[in-house]
Amino acid sequence: MSGGELATFIGSLALVDHHSHGVAAGPLDGPAFEALLSEGGAPAPGMSNFDTPLGLALRRWCAPALGLPPHAAPQDYLARRAELGAAEAAARLLRSTRTHEYLIDTGFRSDELLDPARFAAVSGARAHEVVRLEAVAETLAGASVRPAGFADAFEAALEEATVGAIGLKSIVAYRGGFDFPPDPPAPTEVRRAAESWLGSGARRLDHPVLLRHVLWSGIRRGLPLQLHVGYGDPDLVLHRTDPSRLTGFLKLTADSGVPVLLLHCYPYHRHAAYLAAVLPHVHLDLGLAIPHVGARAAALLAETLELAPFGKLLYSSDAYGLPELYLLGATLFRRALARVLGDWLDEDALARSDAEHIARSICRHNAERVYGLGPA
Repeated sequence: MSGGELATFIGSLALVDHHSHGVAAGPLDGPAFEALLSEGGAPAPGMSNFDTPLGLALRRWCAPALGLPPHAAPQDYLARRAELGAAEAAARLLRSTRTHEYLIDTGFRSDELLDPARFAAVSGARAHEVVRLEAVAETLAGASVRPAGFADAFEAALEEATVGAIGLKSIVAYRGGFDFPPDPPAPTEVRRAAESWLGSGARRLDHPVLLRHVLWSGIRRGLPLQLHVGYGDPDLVLHRTDPSRLTGFLKLTADSGVPVLLLHCYPYHRHAAYLAAVLPHVHLDLGLAIPHVGARAAALLAETLELAPFGKLLYSSDAYGLPELYLLGATLFRRALARVLGDWLDEDALARSDAEHIARSICRHNAERVYGLGPA
């Protein structure tokens, strides 16, 4: 099996994108588009977010989907996108990913994005909801919930929010990092914490005890639990999101029956791979990292596969706002996987059947197993 044949095989596989956020519901002008090309938002004065590995990859791989030559200039790309209109551009880009199913986190600025039903209509694929734990808790902040009743109110709200949902997500990495006591807080701790948080008038959940409480409530709910890890926007403190700091929590949840999925992981992808290798319920992806490292995607994937079991790595794009990010996630991931497995084939480190099995597992079958996805 040649490298070209392997790339063709991987390109033919339908993907399950197990973590993303949806696309903008309306048109975007140039500055709004560029702001979504960076975790830091708008570029510095006199600079452009097109001048990044992600920007280069977008011009190379997304331009042809819109009828432009590869490497089209940024101004030509934006002009063509405006000419097509947001809906047509989104449909072309999303349908070019060859993605079969999407799992969509609806917990962040969801009023600005297509909901899963509308996303499914545009993409031509199935879409499922992933519920964000902290967002559910924050709906209680203005709901006249008494501190003594917070725990029960949250359980009820979570049960209602997850009707029809396929998974849960936590952003404890952003709100406090992973340096928290691993065990669930006692009821008296939760009540005192609720008094402090609800009494402050804050809407953002960042109380460390309540963050632990909602995290353990998510484990008790029984759905697969996604955890943001590593690289993200400036709201987090990077070193506090090293997944090795989660070791105590992960060990305590090992017998829960709940799969835990470490998202993105860069630059701690090797740490995440180790956790997936030694703990049976831990899985990982490289979602956000793959499109942002651009041409270095194969190196990132190769380092992860030094240790990660092949049944523990899932595909995701972590795309937010721009349909381009879905196409980049899919394209760069497929190319990286073909490159890594192709190198192993060249070295006679595996057989053709092994390469095909690994590719099928990572692109689709692992997500189907973890989330219990049935046939279309």
